[in-house]
This record gives sequence, C-alpha cells and structure tokens, in this order.
Amino acid sequence: MSTALKNQKQLFGHPVGLYVLFFTEMWERFSYYGMRAILVLYLVAQTDIDNAGLGWTNGEALALYGWYTMLVYVASIPGGWIADKILGQKKSVLYGGILLVMGHSILAVEEMWAFYSGLGLIILGVGMLKPNISTMVGGLYEQGDIRRDKGFTIFYIGINIGAFLSSLIVGYVGEVHGWHYGFGLAGIGMALGLIQYLVGQKHLKHVGNFLGASENTEEKEAMKRPLTKVEKDRIIVLFISFLLVIVFWGAFEQAGGLMNIYAKENTNRMLLGWEVPASWFQSLNAMFIIFLGTSVALYWAKRKLKGKLSTSLFKMIIGLIIMGTGFFFMSAASAEFNSTGASAMYWLVLAYLFHTIGELCISPVALSYITKLAPIKYASIMMGVYFAMTGLGNKLAGLLGESASNFGEFTVFTGIAVFCVAFGAIVLLFRKKLENLTHGAEDNERDMKYDEAEGFELADNQ
Repeated sequence: MSTALKNQKQLFGHPVGLYVLFFTEMWERFSYYGMRAILVLYLVAQTDIDNAGLGWTNGEALALYGWYTMLVYVASIPGGWIADKILGQKKSVLYGGILLVMGHSILAVEEMWAFYSGLGLIILGVGMLKPNISTMVGGLYEQGDIRRDKGFTIFYIGINIGAFLSSLIVGYVGEVHGWHYGFGLAGIGMALGLIQYLVGQKHLKHVGNFLGASENTEEKEAMKRPLTKVEKDRIIVLFISFLLVIVFWGAFEQAGGLMNIYAKENTNRMLLGWEVPASWFQSLNAMFIIFLGTSVALYWAKRKLKGKLSTSLFKMIIGLIIMGTGFFFMSAASAEFNSTGASAMYWLVLAYLFHTIGELCISPVALSYITKLAPIKYASIMMGVYFAMTGLGNKLAGLLGESASNFGEFTVFTGIAVFCVAFGAIVLLFRKKLENLTHGAEDNERDMKYDEAEGFELADNQ
C-alpha cells in the first residue's frame, strides 16, 4: 500500500476522506433530487391556480424531463475529460459545485429565462462534479482492497440521505408553498455541500490531484504510455456492462416521470384522513437504501468470503432482474386502477422496495467496478461515460413514459418488467466469458486495513 493511502486517518474502518465526499455528495443530491421531485409537477401544474405552474401537457413535461436528465449525465464525459487532462478531479468537483449553486439559485427566479438558464448551469455543474467525486472515492483505496465496494455503498447511502430529505422537504415546500421556493431551497442545500467540501480538504490531499503535475514518476508515465492488452480488454468489459446500466436506468427513472404522475393522478393517497403528497413517494427509494444499503453490501461480502459467486458483473445482472421484477407490482396497480378507478399505495411501496434492492446491487457496484478496471489516465473519463450511459437511460425513461399516453400504463409497466428480466438473463449466459476479460481484477481481494494493522483479513465481517 502506498504511504499516503496507508497513513490516512480512519473513521469506522474507512478513510476520513470518504465522509467528506459522503456529505458533499449528500448535499449535491439533496439539491438535484429536490429539484427533480418537483420539476415535472411544476411543468404540468395549471397556470390559473394559486401555486401556478407552466400548464404543459404530461407528454411535453416528460419530454423535457427526459432531455434534461439525459444531458445532466452526458455532460459527465466532458467533465471527466477536463479532470483527466486539465484540472484534476478535486478542482473539477469544486467548480462543479459553484455552477450548481448558481443554477439552483437562478431557478428561484420566476422567469422563463431563469428557468432555462438554471437548468443549463445545473447540467454543467453535475457534469463537472458527478464523475469526479465518484472517482475520488475509489482513489481512497488501494487496488485489491475489498473495502472499496463497502466504501462506495457508504458513499451511496450519503447520496440517498440527500435524496430522501429533499423529496420530503423540497417536495413539500414546492407543492404547498410555491415551486420557486422549492427550487431556491435546493440551492441552499448545494451551498452547504460546497462549504463542507472546502472545509474537508485536509483529508483529501492525496486524492483527486491532476496526474499531469504529479511528482510520482509512475503516475506521470501512466498518462503517456499506450494502453496494454489487459487494459483494452477491461475497457471492453466496462462498455458491455454499461448496456446493463442503460437498461436499468431506462426503467428505474420512471420514478421521476411516469411513476410520479401515476402517484399524482391514479393512486388513492389518503392515509388516516390526510392526503400524502405525490412527491413523497420518491423518498421511499432513498429511505430503503438508507436502511438496506449496508445489509446488501454485507451480504455480498460474506458470499465472497464463502467462495460463492459475487463478482461485480454478477451483482449488476441480478440487480437488473430484481429491479425489473418490481415493475410487475406497477402492472398490478394499473390493473386495479383500470377496474376500480384508483390503485392502492402499497403497490408503489412494493415497486420501490424491489427497485431499491436492484439499485443497491448495480449502482454502487458499477461505480466501484469502474475504479477497478479503468486505466489510470482515463479514470474520470470512464466514470463520465458511465454517467453518460445513465443519461441515455434517463432519456429512454422519458420516451417510455411518453408512450404511456398511447399504450397505457399497464402495457408500459409490464413491458418494462419483462424486458429487464429477459435482458438480464441473456447477459447472465455470457457472464463467464466477459469476466475472463477482466484478467483477475477482482481476484484475491482483501481488507488491507486489517492486513496492515493486525495481520488478518476481513475481521469486520466475521
């Protein structure tokens, strides 16, 4: 283990820098998901009511939602390139945070120029911050350290604490007190995240720096030499795994679009005489992640200790199948609505539960997988490509959501479920051949903290 990594201050068995990035991303996701929770609802709200919106049709709103969420993540490619070639990850995260504060703040202005300008700045800000902060998490761990997957799960819990709180707080403020108050509140959250990131820089001195200016000869040379065959094979595996990512997010991101509208228009949301805000259902996913995140990560770690199949690619395939299965509950909800005129809330709860378990098997695992397989000189770019694939999945989600107006919710939800399960099963057939191309990147993983300090492995999992 390198000296810088070995000497990191630890907290709960992980580098303190992980928690700096944890809270930075928590507040960034608070701002993003808070705005996302009310964006479609704001677009479709009538113009002649107290909390007036833009009065768009559902199709128009879902179309903008699809383009916006796609561009937010596609911008991660230039964001990753800028980090790898010019700024380094640490500075890129800083500039991305500044752009996000500006974007969310401008959305609080009740003018159309401010609306589109704010969205544009958020797209640029997420593009700079998202791929680079995730790559920095991987940089906290030595190659072969089994804590890396668990570290990404902890980081992912931070993402979802922000998403959970924002869906409740920003969703409530936006729906009840005014859409632009909600947008402004999201900006305040991002400002808090930026301040916390600046304060915690002392714990990030050795990660996220521009390698082109590194004093380490090996790192500088890695930026210049051509890729080896092993590195090329690993990139091939990553790109194939990204197909799973596109399909997953194309289905999963119905949450902010079609499932959001379904909760608003077709679900009986009365609970003990009180109507549950539609935007609150999006908090279920984040809540389940907070409660289930470490359990799912521990389950996979124990499987690996027992010598059972637990490779990253296998986890991702299983995650897609589980998430797809969750859409059968939405099929049941649609069938109930078609027969009675309203569907029960528990169908949404069950769907989000399965979606969450699937997400925990694919999303933090994919982030960790990239940091294991990507060549050092393309670390941020490959993370950017991953988020771009997420963006394409978001665009696909918008197209699928729009199709509900023609085919109906039951057909769309059932079609999504069947396709996800079938696609996952097909990739599973080729898993071994794909994993051979990783050239043992995940072989012999161990807990380096305990190897170094106490001379035995994985004590925290016994």
